[in-house]
Amino acid sequence: MVDARGYSCPIPVIMVQKAVKDNPDKLEVLVDNQTAVGNVTRFANNNGYDVAVKELEDDEYSLALTKR
Repeated sequence: MVDARGYSCPIPVIMVQKAVKDNPDKLEVLVDNQTAVGNVTRFANNNGYDVAVKELEDDEYSLALTKR
């Protein structure tokens, strides 16, 4: 799991980039702003992952990345 809450872009994307170097089948990412949701989703899609976004409470989001 990547907990990127409290970080503004591009840090969440960099954290996910490091996590996918191991080529996991699934990865959960936590972020706390809509910009990070968009940027992480775009990065994941460009790197072979489908993304399911779930809005949690207090403007927090859980992104479930699944390898295609």
